[in-house]
Amino acid sequence: MESSPLLARPGAVAGTGVDAPIPAHYGDPLGEQRFLLASGGVVDRSHRGVVRIGGPDRLAWLHSLLTQHVSSLPVGEAREALVLSPHGRVEHHLVLVDDGEATWAHVEPGTVAALTDYLRSMVFWSKVTVDDVTAEWAVLSPVLPGGVPAPDELVRRDQLGLEGRPLAGHLAWEALRVAAGRPRLGFETDHRTIPHEVGWLETAVHLDKGCYRGQETVARVHNLGRPPRRLVLVHLDGSAEVLPVPGVAVSVLGSERPVGFLGTAVHHAELGPIALALVKRAVPDDAQLVVEGMAAAIEPLVGT
Repeated sequence: MESSPLLARPGAVAGTGVDAPIPAHYGDPLGEQRFLLASGGVVDRSHRGVVRIGGPDRLAWLHSLLTQHVSSLPVGEAREALVLSPHGRVEHHLVLVDDGEATWAHVEPGTVAALTDYLRSMVFWSKVTVDDVTAEWAVLSPVLPGGVPAPDELVRRDQLGLEGRPLAGHLAWEALRVAAGRPRLGFETDHRTIPHEVGWLETAVHLDKGCYRGQETVARVHNLGRPPRRLVLVHLDGSAEVLPVPGVAVSVLGSERPVGFLGTAVHHAELGPIALALVKRAVPDDAQLVVEGMAAAIEPLVGT
């Protein structure tokens, strides 16, 4: 993963884990959240992988591989899409945009090599080129006043930080993402996750398109309406100084048996300590949860 030049900014503090190559904040993470909510700004997400798919067959070819309808993708319109396993489990989450000459995709840090290998293995006789351009291109994520994400931007990596717009760190972005119930691959997902469990059926899957890998599972679970798990927003009691890390077990008060796992936990400027969690569908909305000794309450999310 490429490290961001914005880490050299005064006050910049690096993230952790896969987010280490970018600034987590510039000295005031809660203040940066409030600034995004009030006035908007831009967040450096340049650690994400970037793939360029060229060639005259690119859109029809991608249409056959992805969950999304992209055969007639309008120039400049961003869409989310997934790559599924043959059993319908999520392997990759992509954000796509076509510029009229090529389709660009950006993905979670650390996943671009596997995605590129898979795409190249599926080219066969199609007139398509697949290139990992992460070393040259970076992702910036603007946020409108009110904390609403605007379309992501791809900029030359050597131009990163020269836009002159107000910056907020990745922790502020994550806090807004968690509060909005938007999942992140590898944080709110595991090797068994299907799109229906985390709300991606609404944002990254087109239910009326042709065949793609994993489509049978998507259609079956959609028709039955009973995915085994669901994504929920969790309000933590704030009794612990350090927030739990993604992947820790979630249980119901009075039982040690896990009913799911925690995703991203954040300190939200208005809501306090919150997190996303993937729990069994049978867990009721009024269940009292326990996460590493902390009490937690469920807030259901629309679409999961």
